[in-house]
Amino acid sequence: MAGPAPGVAGVVQHRGVLDHEAAAEGGSQPETPSPRRKRRATKTASRKRSPKNTPDKRSYVCSVRLNDTEKQLLVDAAAAARISLPAFLSRAGLAAARDPQAAAGSIAGDRELISEIFAARRHLGHVGNNLNQVAKGINSGDRPADAHLDAVLAAVQRATERVQAATDKLLESR
Repeated sequence: MAGPAPGVAGVVQHRGVLDHEAAAEGGSQPETPSPRRKRRATKTASRKRSPKNTPDKRSYVCSVRLNDTEKQLLVDAAAAARISLPAFLSRAGLAAARDPQAAAGSIAGDRELISEIFAARRHLGHVGNNLNQVAKGINSGDRPADAHLDAVLAAVQRATERVQAATDKLLESR
């Protein structure tokens, strides 16, 4: 197996890699200057953000867990305000903290409404139990007093109206 003639470029193996651009056998390779990269234009001083003062710098991170619907509501609100989601959350939280009575009223309003729905549901369950007892008595041959039957039916009607009113309030607040 003969190698390339002296002075003629040939295949050179350098550390296991083929080099097809060898200038001469066993000689040094000519250096080609590497192309210079273009430098990025530096930002003008007017576009640079001034660093925050130490007292104003935010150094705490708070984590918030949301479901998909809650996150989408907040993302849409942040987009409408043209700010990022973290900025929106911090501004909204700080705004609520500046007026704690209004924020507590809003949060408590939802909490009270949900408590009312649960209470109305329990009431409806108790009244439904009374109605089942009346039905059991009728099916066994007993005849309850008309006043007792009317009172149970009126209680069922009030309980269903209570559940309906609480549900309507909850749906209106959304």
